[in-house]
Amino acid sequence: MIIIMEPHASDEQINKVVNRVQELGLKAILNKGEIQTVVAVIGDETSKVPSTDVFDELSGVFRTERVQVPFRLASRTFKKEDSVYEIIPGVKIGGNEDLLVMAGPCSVESEEGIMQTAHAAKAGGAKVLRGGAYKPRTAPRTFEGLGELGLKLLKQASKETGLAVVTEIMDIRDLDLVCEAADIIQVGARNMQNFSMLNELGKSKKPILLKRGMSSTIDEWLLAAERIIHHGNERVILCERGIRSFDSKYTRNVLDLAAIPVIKQLSHLPIISDPSHGTGKTAYVKSMTLASVATGADGLIIEIHPDPENALSDGPQSLKFHQFYDLMEEVKQVRSLVKPMYSPKKSPAGV
Repeated sequence: MIIIMEPHASDEQINKVVNRVQELGLKAILNKGEIQTVVAVIGDETSKVPSTDVFDELSGVFRTERVQVPFRLASRTFKKEDSVYEIIPGVKIGGNEDLLVMAGPCSVESEEGIMQTAHAAKAGGAKVLRGGAYKPRTAPRTFEGLGELGLKLLKQASKETGLAVVTEIMDIRDLDLVCEAADIIQVGARNMQNFSMLNELGKSKKPILLKRGMSSTIDEWLLAAERIIHHGNERVILCERGIRSFDSKYTRNVLDLAAIPVIKQLSHLPIISDPSHGTGKTAYVKSMTLASVATGADGLIIEIHPDPENALSDGPQSLKFHQFYDLMEEVKQVRSLVKPMYSPKKSPAGV
């Protein structure tokens, strides 16, 4: 961290800043120029200086800038090599592993539907079945999932197909139930900054799929991951699912594809893309899926449904099975072309 003083700040003002640094158990090094003085703060300030306001409010301070990233445990500085997690035996994500595809309906609607979809997901090459037992819906009178029954159906589909399961947790009181059915616990965009939930998930042993909040910055997203890791769970998977913009007429969200290489540079955590929520329209899912693969995503989470026109939630962004099969063939082609670009020696992070 560096503290830039106002031009011609007095010695008294500079000394007060130095004293404050030392009070916090950190070391101050002065760099005096002809006009301005810069105070370099040495030490691990992440836990001792929660906000730069600690110094910005002192008389004579012009600006405070962090040099060390606040998401230390999630950063490349802390761990240079990519993190790789085993979800279930033989299924891994991260590093130079195969692209991990998660596919399934937005919500579990019936036993027949989830079984049919699970077999289709497996046939298309997915290794993880997605499906919501608990669904966060904006309107209070829309379908919000089957709850515990939905979890039981997901578990049944997993047993029948051998697919791993990812599903969303809405209430931390349901953690034990969700853990029993899921191999990956999803934190939805609306709960990305539900700090009490993140704290508890940090005590879990399950991998956590952390979706980016719809209006969250990359720093806020990584700090949410940092919270989970800080509380003991290192197995965090990031998911870019689109952010809200001023134009919602043509797409549901704006899928921030640039976030994928940015995360690759800043963090060792694996990152996947959600082109279904990112666009909200089936017509755009294919192009955004292929673009996500091209930018180096470690995986994909795609909505598929046997009858999208009659789906109880998010039908307009769900692929039919034959569309999913065709898309997976194209994904393989793009992945084969770009995989050498993201080998350890040529990763976007320069590691």
